[in-house]
Amino acid sequence: MGYVRSVNETSPEAAPGRIVLLTTSHRVAPGLLSWPAWQALRTADAVLCADGAHPQLPYLREAGIGVAEASPTAQELVDACAGGRTVVVVATGEGEPALTDGLARLAGTGRVRMPELELLPASYDLPGARLLDLVQVMDRIRAECPWSSRQTHQGLAKYGIEEAYELVEAIEAGDREELREELGDVLLQVVFHSRIAEEDPDAPFSIDDVAGGIVTKLIHRHPHVFGDEKAETPEDVKKHWRRTKAEEKRRTSVTEGVPLGQPGLALAAKLASRARTADLDVPLPQGEGIGYELLALAVRAEAQGVDPETALRAAGRVYRDAIRQKEGEIALEQQE
Repeated sequence: MGYVRSVNETSPEAAPGRIVLLTTSHRVAPGLLSWPAWQALRTADAVLCADGAHPQLPYLREAGIGVAEASPTAQELVDACAGGRTVVVVATGEGEPALTDGLARLAGTGRVRMPELELLPASYDLPGARLLDLVQVMDRIRAECPWSSRQTHQGLAKYGIEEAYELVEAIEAGDREELREELGDVLLQVVFHSRIAEEDPDAPFSIDDVAGGIVTKLIHRHPHVFGDEKAETPEDVKKHWRRTKAEEKRRTSVTEGVPLGQPGLALAAKLASRARTADLDVPLPQGEGIGYELLALAVRAEAQGVDPETALRAAGRVYRDAIRQKEGEIALEQQE
């Protein structure tokens, strides 16, 4: 290979050289490399890359870095380092595992004087970088999957409700692995709906619009973090939130924005919360029937800081366990 100088051209006692395996993240814009990476590239005796379509190559060449498109074996790479030379390998995929395995086997023979091997991350993923992968995967699924390509907001609505309930169940069960998975399922619903929204002919929006909107909202509703307001207690924060939310929504009633399609106990508690925070002394409607009794219980729970839905689910789990125990007792009796 053109980049390999014959080992015979160097003294047997010459330094074995150095191999730098340069890894980059595809989630960072090409060319945005770390300073140590640029130093290694500029001082290297040879820079190699097996993938001629690697996204970094145009930027390296524009910066004056000569890159040879080559896929050397472990022995060829060791030979290229003879005489104390430094060879930088711009890694592709998962960091050239075949090459590093070959170097490990070569070193294991004990017959080869191995060059120094350095793994140098040239770019790092920022927090949230894997969300870019999710967006790309969703784009492909939407384009190529016969089921996903036909979905609509209306058709997916039931899945959003199901996933939200499964998330709540994971939280209440205290299962960390299940919680991680269910958060992913909820996130999928957000990305899926955003992808569908891009195709709307009249009012399209993207996942970036969704993220941008919530970022703006969070900043506006946290003036004690991003502005000059002061908030020393959680109650101060709630006051800021309610005030800025009221300014944004310009609602004529505290009941506006309360979804009537949510579970009944949650609806009753939400209405009671809105009335209480607005200092509205509203007597409960009088009527007969279990609905009015449940309403009164939900309002009382909210006033005591208890989520009636959570409380009822907890009681329901106890009831479920009692049912299972009774079933077990009956099964034992039938076996005797």
